[in-house]
Amino acid sequence: MPFSVRICLACALCLFPLQANQAQVFLFANDTAPWSRIFSTVGLPPVEAPGGTATSEWLDRVSKGAWLILEGDCQICREIGFRPGGKTIRAISASDHLHPDEDIVWETAAETALFEIPPPARIFTRERWSGAPLVAGFPHGGGGVLWTALPPGARGYERFPFLLHALSELGLEPPYRSRRLWVFFDSSYRLRADPDYLAERWRRAGVRGLHVAGWHYFEPDPLKDAYLHRLIESCHRQGILVYLWLELPHVSERFWADHPEWREKTALQQDAHLDWRKLMNLVNPECFRAVAREVRSLAERFDWDGVNLAELYFESLQGHDNPSRFTPMNLDVRSEFRQRAGFDPLVLFDPASPRHLSRNAPGLRKFLDFRSSLALRLQGLWLRQLDMLRRSKPHLDLVLTHVDDRLDPAMRDAIGSDSRAVLPLARRYGAAFLVEDPATVWHLGPERYELLAARYQTSEGRGARLGVDINIVERYQDVYPTKRPAGIEVVQLAGQAARSFTRVALYIENSIQARDVPWLSSAAATVSRIVRERDGLRVESPHGFGLRWQGGAELNGRSWPALDGSTVWIPPGSHVLTASRKPVPARLLDFSGELESVRSTTEGLEILYKSEARAFAIFDKRPSGVKIDGRPSEAALLDNGRAWTLVLPPGQHSARVEIEAARLDEKQMGPSE
Repeated sequence: MPFSVRICLACALCLFPLQANQAQVFLFANDTAPWSRIFSTVGLPPVEAPGGTATSEWLDRVSKGAWLILEGDCQICREIGFRPGGKTIRAISASDHLHPDEDIVWETAAETALFEIPPPARIFTRERWSGAPLVAGFPHGGGGVLWTALPPGARGYERFPFLLHALSELGLEPPYRSRRLWVFFDSSYRLRADPDYLAERWRRAGVRGLHVAGWHYFEPDPLKDAYLHRLIESCHRQGILVYLWLELPHVSERFWADHPEWREKTALQQDAHLDWRKLMNLVNPECFRAVAREVRSLAERFDWDGVNLAELYFESLQGHDNPSRFTPMNLDVRSEFRQRAGFDPLVLFDPASPRHLSRNAPGLRKFLDFRSSLALRLQGLWLRQLDMLRRSKPHLDLVLTHVDDRLDPAMRDAIGSDSRAVLPLARRYGAAFLVEDPATVWHLGPERYELLAARYQTSEGRGARLGVDINIVERYQDVYPTKRPAGIEVVQLAGQAARSFTRVALYIENSIQARDVPWLSSAAATVSRIVRERDGLRVESPHGFGLRWQGGAELNGRSWPALDGSTVWIPPGSHVLTASRKPVPARLLDFSGELESVRSTTEGLEILYKSEARAFAIFDKRPSGVKIDGRPSEAALLDNGRAWTLVLPPGQHSARVEIEAARLDEKQMGPSE
């Protein structure tokens, strides 16, 4: 999906100096393209600074909220105090003040002058060996100045991955918000963290849904269960969906210990304890039934909003070239294949056998195809098991996380992944299809998500609920400037993924830098256009977004109550946003589903929405009743201490919410209602 943003922030500021709380970014650089890649991703496309303006005038603009980006040696750089000395240095590695433990290594070295830095400036990045300043800046009034000794690199992050972090330290805030991020959460990394704190933090970060590692909770345990109940309740109060995240054929540590007879085997006939996963033989009928009982119990013990069947495939990325990791080679699988093909697949890995894979390409192909069809069969069996849970929990949303085999077709033989066959299966059960790009392509840049999305615009993918799973982990390839994506690269990954897919999921805890998190929500907002139009702002977005905003608002000429004091929430499509002094009887502070419209009524608020799972609506005043599509509903009401959260059913609905304290008569509401 192409990315295009047209925005006139200067007009917006002139029109709404107090309402549209947007920053202007002016750029002094020889090549504006890398800077545009950085700032446009987060909704702040820079403007190339015009010549002929005195430095004092620029600083006056900065004091009123503008931001100056200065690169290298220029006239305004020198006048502000960034002056080159007589010495030149060769830079190949950098040290960032905000991330001193991060190894920042450049792919190619560059020469730069040794610059003097003005006294007010704070140095954020230095050349590692000489200590020469490479990135510095200072706040000034309502804005700030950021300077770099060299261009940031063609992609925007090759040299200085943490420029956005430096700008945050100087006071720049992301202009947009969104609720489009889904995150994977392994509680073993945050055992001492308070669930209320985590949930509030996730909501501020733009998290819509949480996928909780279910393998820690398979067996009932009073302490663990109490923690998970509290975590789910905390998330629900903050309007965050919570999904059960399964990693079958890994079940749990205890299940592995209790059932050695059901352990999966590698081609070397060793127990398949591979990386962190301890794989079980789900082809065995007794094992399947036992795991199914455990899954059903786990799903029924907690108030889940959905279930994610993730990575149900076989090891390993090296495929048959690494027999120590190659699965499944348990007795049940071998027996079934022997009945079909006439030989035990174990002989493919016996160097002394005439059927060894080096001499038996047809036999190897038969087993690899059988293995892929077996993965598909298991996915179908488990989706059916999860679908049956809907008999008692009809609100459950299903997700299938599946490793991609289109950017790297070798994944079909390596792990048994076959997206062409699995997509129709996901559609049959109404499951979202979360594409996980394999480790073999993690070294590619953010552009890979546009390519990946295009590969799924096929007959199999048409009509599917497609999302993407981004892994923020160390890469085994030679990558620059950091082994694990960080800073601008992470923000660009999330931004490109959000423009290409409807759902974006990340592994966030113990993986993403804390300073990256505030920028992810802005990057996922996918704002198409903001321009001045008559007496308002024309705003367009395919998914809806939050705009930083102070005061009241009208949308398309009608009083708009979807705002929280610092953000106005705008639904998908094209709309005209204007400032308003008209009071609203109640406010919709946040909403987890897709908001189509909301209006004030004499009783409270009416919300039109759609959501694939339950929807959480957060109000500033306590609802006293709700009608769904005109019928009274017993919707659950949660108190989060500062606001009220109403639990609404999945699907496309009209929710008419009664708010006793907010009732106004027609005269008070005004004619625009």
